[in-house]
Amino acid sequence: MSNAGIQGPFCQTQTTGGWVQGLAHSGVCHFRGLPYGASTAGARRFAPPLPVAPWRGIRECFGHGPVSPQLPTPLTHRYGRLIHLDRSTADGGIGEDCLHLNVWTPGLADGAQRPVLFCVHGGGFAIGSGNSPLYDGAELARRHDVVVVSVSHRLGALGFLSLADVSAAPEFQSAGSNGIRDLVLALEWVRDNALALGGDPGCVTVFGQSGGGWKTSVLLATPAARGLFHRAAVQSGSMLRLPTPEDGARLTAALLAGLGLAPASVSRLLELPWQALVAAQEKLGALNFMPVLDGEYLPHHPCDPAAPPESADVPLIVSTTLDDASLFFEPGSIDEAALQGWLATRYPDHAAQIRGLYRERWPDEDAFLVHARIVTDSGFRRFAHLHAERKAAQGVAPVYCYRWDWATPSLGGAYGAAHATDVAASLGNDRDAIAGGGAAPGRAICDALAASWVGFARRGDPKTAALPEWPPFEAVRRSTLILDGVPRVESDPLSELRLFWAAMPPAVSVFG
Repeated sequence: MSNAGIQGPFCQTQTTGGWVQGLAHSGVCHFRGLPYGASTAGARRFAPPLPVAPWRGIRECFGHGPVSPQLPTPLTHRYGRLIHLDRSTADGGIGEDCLHLNVWTPGLADGAQRPVLFCVHGGGFAIGSGNSPLYDGAELARRHDVVVVSVSHRLGALGFLSLADVSAAPEFQSAGSNGIRDLVLALEWVRDNALALGGDPGCVTVFGQSGGGWKTSVLLATPAARGLFHRAAVQSGSMLRLPTPEDGARLTAALLAGLGLAPASVSRLLELPWQALVAAQEKLGALNFMPVLDGEYLPHHPCDPAAPPESADVPLIVSTTLDDASLFFEPGSIDEAALQGWLATRYPDHAAQIRGLYRERWPDEDAFLVHARIVTDSGFRRFAHLHAERKAAQGVAPVYCYRWDWATPSLGGAYGAAHATDVAASLGNDRDAIAGGGAAPGRAICDALAASWVGFARRGDPKTAALPEWPPFEAVRRSTLILDGVPRVESDPLSELRLFWAAMPPAVSVFG
């Protein structure tokens, strides 16, 4: 067998499953569709993941692997298309043999021990994949000499259907947490194969945005994941609590009823085509399927009432964007009268106070963006504040906070500094349309965040010459990096809005 390394336009290395071959160009080896786990189809649909069976010969990893069954984002969703949500399933297909990952690395088995950045995709726990162009790691690997991994795993009912209370059969006991178990298996694969990929198994950073942030939040509190990663970043996705077993049982009962199955016939779930399960979950809302607090594999909430002990020694970044919630609404759909009407309905006892607070801060801003900021502050940002506060109170490893204020110029700038705007930047992808398509302002802020991301991955400290001094977050100063045209650090930014929402009853959801 040939040695690991780059040979002309191709590269190859030996993994725990066997030899793999990828493409090499621009100084980066690209492996796509590399399996880290066995197929979860058939009798293993709801079973814990298993390592992939070893193969003979060289496995070609030139194209993406299948992704977990799901329905793509509608083409009519303009912002969803901008951030590539409609392309998660584009070229790898859909199927239950979905435990694959993609790797970008500047070197193979060369002893360089580069930091490994493990990217967990967004889309709640129901849609998306590591195949999306949003998570392409080639540029970060090329410019910063790191290894980037993006991962796909089971989603929706196939990853998070709580069945332990319905059946005592062993093949159903892990069903409510299998999507997280998949990610843990992928991290174990990274640990065992990092050296072959030119990486350092002792320097792994897990990060994710939106649903990827939720999953990262859960991994931070998962005992089985302890020691598999050494830094973490949660972008617009701080998840503090999980659904309870009772919540999971209600959703399971509704899904079984929708499929015409009695609890006694739950084993028939293994016989149905996955299309039937996806159709049934859509009727209930695919985003309602989440990992369930089972008291064993997931023994406690991710960050409530305190930061998890499992990751006390893991440095953390927590962030939001100024207009996170604009993604979920349509520009032009909300004028000042509609804003006032929504406030009167949603917050009848505080409508005038809320409008006054936001109009005093942004007197001339479009009502659509003011609405987005209110929804963001009541959900995304409130959860992020609590996440950072609880991590800082733990007093073991530092937590750093940033807020992304740079408004994407795409789609006429109508969505502001929206949800996912900073994902491309953290991966150094300034060519992405959301980052300005390579124009100078977008390129500068992408370069700054990417350099900080890599510094954090290497040292657990995001300081870089491209940014001002960025102290850790703590309860008194609440230092927060503001990423805009001129990056700056502020103490307790927008404090009057934070204090208002901190005193309000908890938000029902991140969507306000």
